[in-house]
Amino acid sequence: MSAERATEKVGPDNPGQGVFYGWYVVAAVLAIMTVTAGLGFYNLSVYLKAFVEEGGFSVAATSGATACFFISSGIAGLGVAALIERYDPRWVITGGAIVSAIATLGAGHVSELWQLYLFHILFGAGYAGAALIPGTTLVARWFARRRSVALSIASTGLSLGGILITPVAASLIDRWGLQATTPWLALGFVIGIIPIAWLLIRPSPQSLGLGPDGDPIRRDESGAVLPADGIGYHEAIRSRFFILSTSAFIFAMMAQVGVIAHQFRLVALRSGSDETAAMAVATMAFASIVGRLAGGWALSFIPSRRFVFALVVGQGLALAFYSIAETPFELFCATILFGVTVGNLLMMQPLMLAEAFGLKAYGRIYSLSQLFMTAGVATGPAAVGFLYEWLDGYGVAFLVMAAASLLAFIFILAGGPVRALIESKTHA
Repeated sequence: MSAERATEKVGPDNPGQGVFYGWYVVAAVLAIMTVTAGLGFYNLSVYLKAFVEEGGFSVAATSGATACFFISSGIAGLGVAALIERYDPRWVITGGAIVSAIATLGAGHVSELWQLYLFHILFGAGYAGAALIPGTTLVARWFARRRSVALSIASTGLSLGGILITPVAASLIDRWGLQATTPWLALGFVIGIIPIAWLLIRPSPQSLGLGPDGDPIRRDESGAVLPADGIGYHEAIRSRFFILSTSAFIFAMMAQVGVIAHQFRLVALRSGSDETAAMAVATMAFASIVGRLAGGWALSFIPSRRFVFALVVGQGLALAFYSIAETPFELFCATILFGVTVGNLLMMQPLMLAEAFGLKAYGRIYSLSQLFMTAGVATGPAAVGFLYEWLDGYGVAFLVMAAASLLAFIFILAGGPVRALIESKTHA
């Protein structure tokens, strides 16, 4: 597509001139996130089961290796963000897909403990290169006014992967075994990511002669293209907003991921039915999709900070309700409320960082925040499990996770307005 033709496509609000190319980028990111989430993030529990049953590894050893996936992903994300700032993101996504495919191929041949850990470390690094950091960076580059809507649509792939792809992968592993299945899963990474990235993704709207949202490119008085607005990396990561908002998401995601890891077992124990538990997990995933899409639309009218306040309070209420729910009806009410917050909270972290600090160093800022958030993601399931064993039940464990959500609310409140820093720079 030529720059002249691309310039005609000024956006979805002007249907007579066609569709803004950024929406094709959103569609590509959605598809890639569906693959990475379905074969990566949500498939970790499937791998855990297979490594225990087929490989003879202990649950404790495999759980520790799973934690290495998140740690590796967080650390590798710093390098991914730096590469995206310097090179075409399609090369980074391609590299992430290839590393993920190689790691997946190796999963079928794991027989020693060190190989188990090496698999999860490589898998985490590949996931970082192909998933959230490049995807959210691309959406942030292509959209400004409609960023919340675009990000809500793109990140829906995270839920779709768990619904559409992970069950198929689990069924194939149960039927054929890990060694026979992993070549097909590896192929899924290659054909499900690389062609889409190169066919649909473009590194920035400026590469097609456009600005974000299809607006004209911003230029100075001499006609030179203005650099991306925003705050520098070192100034941003020392700011009160970055420190406190990142702290908030550490506790919010610790609660969220910890509860997700134990949700199936909680519902199965209290309802007495694995089928009811499976339906609760599917209900949560569906509620997360609906909630995320509704949230993206609502953010056109509601300040992001107030929206996050509502989310962490809603998550806290849902987890408190889980702690006392006994009947299937009560459990499903808690599940739906929790699902709505699950869909939106993960979307809000990159959105708030882009609002607060602009695009100048967005990738590196987001990757550092993600690294710290990994601490919450990695410790959440273990914390809930420890509390369950120590207190002989999930009641208090889920109340502690509700308290973590309240702590996230306090950190967001103390962090101050989202755009205070960048606006002060603009006015200066």
